[in-house]
Amino acid sequence: MEKILKEENGAGDLSDIRELLDAEAARINNPSFIDEDPVQFPRRFSRLQDIEIVSFLSAIIAWGNRKMICRDAEKMLALMDYEPYRYVMDEGYEDLDPRLNIHRTMFGEHFSYFLRGMHRIYSEYGSLDAFSAAIGCGDTESPAWNLVEGMQRLMSDVNGGATCSQCLPVNLQQTALKRVNMALRWLVRDDGIVDMGVWKSIPKSKLYIPLDVHVGNISRELGLISRKANDRKSVEQLTAVLRTFRPDDPVIYDYALFGIGVEGRKGTLLTSTSV
Repeated sequence: MEKILKEENGAGDLSDIRELLDAEAARINNPSFIDEDPVQFPRRFSRLQDIEIVSFLSAIIAWGNRKMICRDAEKMLALMDYEPYRYVMDEGYEDLDPRLNIHRTMFGEHFSYFLRGMHRIYSEYGSLDAFSAAIGCGDTESPAWNLVEGMQRLMSDVNGGATCSQCLPVNLQQTALKRVNMALRWLVRDDGIVDMGVWKSIPKSKLYIPLDVHVGNISRELGLISRKANDRKSVEQLTAVLRTFRPDDPVIYDYALFGIGVEGRKGTLLTSTSV
């Protein structure tokens, strides 16, 4: 085995980078990843609607310290008596104190806003996956942005025309949609290891990388993207490169890029080769 170091100011060879990412994805995409990640919360459920609600709520608050995120995801489940779909359809959120702190800048009023919209979706479409199919998300080149646009319209309508940036980003031309893309990874990818693969409306080949600081930094270190901003254009650029590695499943590399980034291994390309 040997280590191939990447030059500080240059990109590594793409074949070396792919070998690294394949190895790291295989290492990190395993059941032990679940225990400390927000994906643990939707995985507790078997009904599609429960999984959808908890996936989006857990992803919405997925910013900041991971322990705090998991603590507050547990708090949300407790608020819903661990029966999220029933809680939504019974409109339990209408009795929630709007000033209750859910997570950092998200409060009871935002929680109720989102679930009020989910109630409308379930009343009219049966599932969020069916809503995604109805508005043609899987037929577009940018399904996450298409889905959020459709959810925003519906949620604004049921909430008296108001928008809520604490629930869903409003600047769709610029936002990387990191948290929504993460929720979609959970819902769409179907390898049966960490992600749940319960959706049919969007093919996994059309998913985009959930671009956060860690993923952005390691992607730049590896020369996969050149832009400094963690925005929509960078997501599109990065995912386009990863699709050349695995056209059918580009976001498998989220595991590799995230893992390398959080483990502080930026700046070094580690490629395993036979000697």
